[in-house]
Amino acid sequence: MSKSPIYTPNPTLDLVLEREIDVPHELVWTAWTTPEHLVQWFCPRPWGVAECEIDLRPGGVFRTDMRSPEGQIFPNIGCFLEVVPQRKMVWTDALLPGYRPAPNPFMTAMLLLEPLSPERTRYTAIAIHKDPETRQKHIEMGFEHGWGTVLDQLVEHIKTKM
Repeated sequence: MSKSPIYTPNPTLDLVLEREIDVPHELVWTAWTTPEHLVQWFCPRPWGVAECEIDLRPGGVFRTDMRSPEGQIFPNIGCFLEVVPQRKMVWTDALLPGYRPAPNPFMTAMLLLEPLSPERTRYTAIAIHKDPETRQKHIEMGFEHGWGTVLDQLVEHIKTKM
């Protein structure tokens, strides 16, 4: 008897990026969970991350301050909901650290890592939205290109700097 997945993406509310990448899942996890690595790849260039704070536990902070090419800072703060080391992270901007309600939630995100071999990983990122309008706004913001570019930058970072 097989278990059904805990979360099944809803095509009217969620956006999914899934790829097989040729880097070990342990290094993907490290790149995602270590601020000094994350700041180097997390935003599509020429954007960048000015500052990052990660407290990798349920209720802990996940903050990335994104910097535009013109130098404007866009703070993003949320909290982790679930952490399964090397396999899964779920975080949201609907809650602030310590599970405090946030004023303007946009999405909840899920990262799933599945080792396919010692050097290959199935990488799945899911953006979970509250309604179809928010999902559509994320599409118009460039979800597919942006999250795909960031994944390419992540793989490049792992191959050249880790």
